[in-house]
Amino acid sequence: MKSRLVAAFATLIASLVVALAVPLGLAYASHRTDRLLLDRRADATRFAYLADQAVRDGDRSVLAAEITRYAELYGAAVRVRDRGGEVLVEAGVMASDDRDAVRLALSGRTTEVLPPLTAFGPPRVLVAEPAGRDAQLSGVVVLETPAGRASAEVAVVWGGLGAAAVAAFGCSMWGARRLARWIMRPVTELDRTTRAIAEGRLDARAGAGTGPSELRRLEERFNVMAEAVSVAMERQRAFVADASHELRTPLTVLSLRLENLEPHVRESGAVDYGQAMAEIGRLAGLVEDLLALAKVEAGAVPRVVEAVAELAPRLEGWREVYAASGLRLVGVLPESQWVMAVPGAVGRVVDIALDNAHKFVPAGGTVTVTLEGAVTLEEAVLRVADDGPGLRSDELEVASGRFWRSGSHVNVRGSGLGLAIAAELARVSGGSLEILPVEPCGLAVELRLLAACGED
Repeated sequence: MKSRLVAAFATLIASLVVALAVPLGLAYASHRTDRLLLDRRADATRFAYLADQAVRDGDRSVLAAEITRYAELYGAAVRVRDRGGEVLVEAGVMASDDRDAVRLALSGRTTEVLPPLTAFGPPRVLVAEPAGRDAQLSGVVVLETPAGRASAEVAVVWGGLGAAAVAAFGCSMWGARRLARWIMRPVTELDRTTRAIAEGRLDARAGAGTGPSELRRLEERFNVMAEAVSVAMERQRAFVADASHELRTPLTVLSLRLENLEPHVRESGAVDYGQAMAEIGRLAGLVEDLLALAKVEAGAVPRVVEAVAELAPRLEGWREVYAASGLRLVGVLPESQWVMAVPGAVGRVVDIALDNAHKFVPAGGTVTVTLEGAVTLEEAVLRVADDGPGLRSDELEVASGRFWRSGSHVNVRGSGLGLAIAAELARVSGGSLEILPVEPCGLAVELRLLAACGED
């Protein structure tokens, strides 16, 4: 937006500079043309008087001497014709065709307009003046004079105007840039702050301190809004964490008491007792997941961690669980891979993905865990893929939502928070989590994180 403001200012400034410089340049060129015309007409008038005297007296010597001296002094050409158009006296070499000028002068009119002088010419101009008194014309004086000096003066003035215009434009653009920066400073600060908040730094606040009063008020109100949102989210997280934490104790006590009641349960109530214990276990798992999600949302700071060091022991533990269920777990890990992540996030995501695969992949299936760098070498990709039943395409889009469970999994234990926790761990680590289909069947969970070179 700042560049668009500067472009708008530049267009306006350029228009103003052109609107001032061009008329001034044209006005000076017109003034210099008129001045040249007046000067040359004065000379032509004097020669016309001498020509009239020469025709009346029959002596052309004075006239010839005057125009010769003038032509040598100014590099001009002077030609005197009689009423019939015959040349009486001539000095200098006239390069222009003077027939139109002679015709105008013989009609009793003098030259009143010259071609406009510019920095590029014309090199010479013609001035014609009738000789004689009243209606008695005795001849015509045609004066061709160089216009180079006048054109050079016009060029100097135009050059000065151009330099002044460039200087004015440059100074104005410098001011425009500073003005645009001043106007946009609160907006830039708001952009930086919103990006920081989107990245999870809820304590970030805008504080440019300068700029238009309207934008400063917007900045202040944004800070008030951000503070209110931050407080509300913190209270929500605190409530979830506190509620989850406080529920653990009574749930544990309730579970122990129900277990102690088992010897006293009649055979007719054994099924109900088992269902009650299963619900207690499900509720305890849900509380644990809610507490874990609240801790993740509380805002851990990502740092450089060694992903293989987190994954290797987790895979060893899961191999025994998988083997007991008739499943095959394959791990393809590099010797070392450093990534930017919240400590423990990589292992937790793998635990969630492997736990889901363990629930839904039938006996005899295979689950593969791979960790490799992306093509750009700026990402590390952790992939957990299985050959189980997978999910439909419409289910893949919502699988990481909180408390979401597929309609075909309602009888499988779980809270529906596992993938939501994994997605939140990916987000706070600065990465992303994708749930993808596997051909011909199966499901893959991909965690993408920024790759790092080593310990920080």
